[in-house]
Amino acid sequence: MRSQMVFAVTVLAASLGSSTFPETEPPTREDGSSAARYRDAAEQIVHTTLADNEAYDKLRYLCIGIGHRLSGSPGMEKAIDWAVETLKKDGAENVHREKVMVPHWVRGHEAAWMVTPRSDTLHILGLGGSVGTPEAGIFGEVVVVEDEAALDALGEGARGRIVLFNKVMPRYDPGRGSGYGVAVKYRTHGARLAAAKGAIACLVRSATANSLQTPHTGAMRYGDAKVKIPAAAISTEDADTIAGLRRLGAEVRVHLKMEAKTLPDAESANLIGELRGSTWPDEVVVIGGHLDSWDVGHGAHDDAGGCVIAMEVINVLRKLNMIPKRTIRVVLWVNEENGLRGGIAYAKDHADEMNKHVVAIESDAGVFRPTGFSLECTDKQRETVAAEQMRDIMSLFSSSIGEMTVRVGGSGADISPMKDAGVMLMGQRVEGSKYFDYHHSPADTFDKVDPEDLSKNVAVLAAVAYILADMPQRLGERIAP
Repeated sequence: MRSQMVFAVTVLAASLGSSTFPETEPPTREDGSSAARYRDAAEQIVHTTLADNEAYDKLRYLCIGIGHRLSGSPGMEKAIDWAVETLKKDGAENVHREKVMVPHWVRGHEAAWMVTPRSDTLHILGLGGSVGTPEAGIFGEVVVVEDEAALDALGEGARGRIVLFNKVMPRYDPGRGSGYGVAVKYRTHGARLAAAKGAIACLVRSATANSLQTPHTGAMRYGDAKVKIPAAAISTEDADTIAGLRRLGAEVRVHLKMEAKTLPDAESANLIGELRGSTWPDEVVVIGGHLDSWDVGHGAHDDAGGCVIAMEVINVLRKLNMIPKRTIRVVLWVNEENGLRGGIAYAKDHADEMNKHVVAIESDAGVFRPTGFSLECTDKQRETVAAEQMRDIMSLFSSSIGEMTVRVGGSGADISPMKDAGVMLMGQRVEGSKYFDYHHSPADTFDKVDPEDLSKNVAVLAAVAYILADMPQRLGERIAP
């Protein structure tokens, strides 16, 4: 069946010629329907991609052959070298690195034990950016609070103790999405809040609704804290155990040891590769993800998959010899996880050409089944028009991929520094019920990626990037009737 599909697509491509689709005048409809203009092109891209692409093989090597890729680590630099070699091998143009100085945080050895009311090993991951403990570790009584208000209510009750923020993350809801925003505040700011109350260390319940004794790390910030205390995430099960013991009236004491430290900034790079446009090559459609990951697991969904999708988009289009009028630029950003230095550097390095950025699309929500895009722009009139145009384009995927929707608001972290320059920003959206089961944990591994879902993401992004790079008007602009 697979070979028959490839043959059918090859015949279709041959019948349409070896280059992109014939030039035609823009539609005379006032809305300038891109769906009408690009239906055949989208079908060819989608069917070809679903029949055969190299994304899964690329992802396998990035995840298993290289592994996790924290900024400043040897794994990060090995991943950059691999991506350069792979893009060049695929025939991408203008492949190059753009220097970025990144934070260099090192986890070191870490462990925690409950020593009273019984002896038990705790499942922990130090939070990115945390300081370490003294060599002998920290011994302390644990006080449990749900949130900042509960911490304030303790008064002096946190002084000299270890504070555990036990904020439960709500389970995924199809209408409202994840409850990540509810819980992540305490991972980010818990240590600062606890230190201000005199605590000696901070533990946080992992930001996940599902766990099998798997802790989830992530970045934390000390901000203007005068005192920096060690901070670590513990599994949801361990958090519930400690909270349960405290409700029973037991004194819970913990021994925490962390070797975490921050070294001087390290030299790294954003990575660029392009499919150069045929007519307006200086105008660009940016697609990409962040190549760095946390130092546990493979970083498969966050965000190796997003990087591989973008890389494979221009590979698929080049094989089809479908060269759009504008340039499609793949950007693999560094240091999204613990600093956003890559996204900030890209916006700064390309400040003089921001007006040539037609749209920037980030894939950083996992590579589950694609469901559409979100978009945002400082120009709300353009944003409204862009949403209409994207809904029109999404109709092209209803039969081959499934229903696709467009949401106004939100895009991606790495592209966010371009927003103030007026660039239209978009985020590739997926079915997200499982994402935070794996996010920032040792469980974010290659085996969690479904190859069919990965191919669908490549197909959708390839068709969308091609259309946005080729259509007569920029996204968010109307064609005069």
